[in-house]
Amino acid sequence: MRSIKITLNDLYGEQRALAEVIGIDAYLQLVQIYGGTSIYVAKMDKLQNIKRNQEIIDKFNGYNYAQLAREYRLSDRTIRGILSIGRPLPGQMALWGDDKF
Repeated sequence: MRSIKITLNDLYGEQRALAEVIGIDAYLQLVQIYGGTSIYVAKMDKLQNIKRNQEIIDKFNGYNYAQLAREYRLSDRTIRGILSIGRPLPGQMALWGDDKF
């Protein structure tokens, strides 16, 4: 197939807006990999929660639920929920042979 040079001026609407945000080269790579599919783009607060949750997991010592709840201004139940997602407690073996989730 013959290669056609696509520029920002060739695009319109949402496609142009997206290319303006990420750059034409990144946009073309995105089109090449994901063209024709639907892609979900997370909201910023969801990305921040991923980072926050990892910090909570890293700081957990097996007993400090209440301290983490106060530090992150979350309920004890929320802390326990974050910690329960596929992660073994300290000293506990993972079910699937590794401790990554």
